[in-house]
Amino acid sequence: MAGTQERTNIALVLGATGGIGGAVARGLNRRGWQVRALNRNAERAAQAEPAFDWRQGDAMSAHDVHAAAEGVDLIVHAVNPPGYRNWGTLVLPMLDNTIAAAKAEGARILLPGTIYNFGRDAFPILTEDAPQNPDTDKGLIREEMERRLKDASEAGVGVIIVRAGDFFGPGAANNWFSQGLVRPGKPVTAISYPGREGIAHQWAYLPDVAETMIRLVERTESLPHFAVYHMRGFLDRNGTEMAAAIRRVVGKPALPVRAFPWWLIGLASPFVPLFRELRKMRYVWREPLRMPNERLLAVLGEEPHTPIDEAVATTLKGLGCMPVETVASKTSGVRVLA
Repeated sequence: MAGTQERTNIALVLGATGGIGGAVARGLNRRGWQVRALNRNAERAAQAEPAFDWRQGDAMSAHDVHAAAEGVDLIVHAVNPPGYRNWGTLVLPMLDNTIAAAKAEGARILLPGTIYNFGRDAFPILTEDAPQNPDTDKGLIREEMERRLKDASEAGVGVIIVRAGDFFGPGAANNWFSQGLVRPGKPVTAISYPGREGIAHQWAYLPDVAETMIRLVERTESLPHFAVYHMRGFLDRNGTEMAAAIRRVVGKPALPVRAFPWWLIGLASPFVPLFRELRKMRYVWREPLRMPNERLLAVLGEEPHTPIDEAVATTLKGLGCMPVETVASKTSGVRVLA
């Protein structure tokens, strides 16, 4: 297992073209790690991100994953089927390939976790060891992913799971911020909010999540075999604070906030796989949620945290909702605590 052999500081990232996978890969590269990345079109991916060692292959192929993982210390499992198509049938086989490669190479697995493997009974204060009784098919698969990783850890594979709230940030696709609150590529003229005023909601800024993961990787030798941590992220305490941040950043204090059109999600669900998943997860907007991070603080001392206005401004810029110069003027002088 990792820690009983000489470290090479080589990481294999599965999902390096995605939001969290790409952020972790770039962060590791800045720290001096050699980053390998598996992609079905490695030549095209290398043109977009030449700093990585791209390997041609598919995360669904055990052979490809094992070949790419040769000699690595760390496998970042941040891969999802494109557009969430066939999510239920592809996710677990991909994870099994990662586990097999990690066993063969003595590598630790790093997984970005979610809150969806928990049901309503674990709310409103969600701790790392809360019972997992998911309400949805996707939640059941997420629960099974963590169970398989727990079994792998008992067989000698090191595992780090970092669970966080709803992602937002530059490069983060398929999330509530970019596909619910605002319209990518368009100026912000209104905010569409899926929740209700008075209901707390947990958000996580993607660069902060990536930085948290990397800091944990840097402390691998002191972590348990199966290490699970929650991030506090940005807690919208009453369902109005994220909208207020968007208003401040775009300079429109009277920007209208409208109810998210759940009825439209219902109509489109038969045709859009992502919408089917969003509809099933509606309960996380109806129930208050807070994720304590005391376990994480005991290891890191602090949680990486970008001020919310800067995080929102950078996200809107990345989505093409604000011109770059506007973002710069709104965030000048704000310090990133990461």
